[in-house]
Amino acid sequence: MKMNQQAKPNWSWMDAHIHWDRYEDEQRERMAAEAREAGCEGLVAVSMHLASSQANHAFALRAPEFVIPAYGFHPEQPAPSDDELMQLIAWIRERHQAGERFAIGEVGLPYYTRTEREAAGHAFDETPYLQMLEQFAALAAELDRTLVLHAVYEDAAKACELLDKHQVRRAHFHWFKGDAETIDRMIRTGRYISITPDVLYEEEIRELVRVYPLELMMAETDGPWPFEGPFQGMATAPVMVADVVREIALLKGVPVAEAASVLLRNTRELYTRR
Repeated sequence: MKMNQQAKPNWSWMDAHIHWDRYEDEQRERMAAEAREAGCEGLVAVSMHLASSQANHAFALRAPEFVIPAYGFHPEQPAPSDDELMQLIAWIRERHQAGERFAIGEVGLPYYTRTEREAAGHAFDETPYLQMLEQFAALAAELDRTLVLHAVYEDAAKACELLDKHQVRRAHFHWFKGDAETIDRMIRTGRYISITPDVLYEEEIRELVRVYPLELMMAETDGPWPFEGPFQGMATAPVMVADVVREIALLKGVPVAEAASVLLRNTRELYTRR
């Protein structure tokens, strides 16, 4: 049963990862109102590039109690020029010097682009992406900011190496998928993951929830990315996080209010500081 068919829960939640700038103004206003009414405390608005970062910065200024911005360069697109990357990093430093609250992301490695190109018989050079991720990891460590990662399967292990190299304290692997060895490593080093609405129907994600500690977990939508199963044909919205929370509680075998409390605490710890 979907969130909008249920009474408002007596627990709160946050959407730990959404592309807020990719919605139309009317959608954002309506979705924000619906989310607040359903118990949402806020959301983390991740960015694709400098213009996206600037848009999310503006949203955060207008609704600082609800929108937590994250600034970065999404890896599933052509790599930026050196000048473009330096301009983005300089802009992020300005936000830090101004004492603003933000995270760094979405950054990472282009797993889907790389594997699609390689499956089609084309070579793919991930060197510029590895170099870019290293720069963002170093920046997150220097500024002591949470790093939001797009790094799945074998790319997650590469990201872990860079996190350890630069001693990044707070890292969030969104919509994570990976092998047992990488999962064990991430648990040992205290890396957070977030779970999307496909936990209601995707066995790989359901199994991940079963094995990963609730204390290192959050819930997200990655909107406006669409989902299947009970969400088929629906526009992805923050209210779907409540369904994710319920499913995580079911898979963990704990009361929903308990799971919600831990997931919310984790998100606050990573994102509501400074």
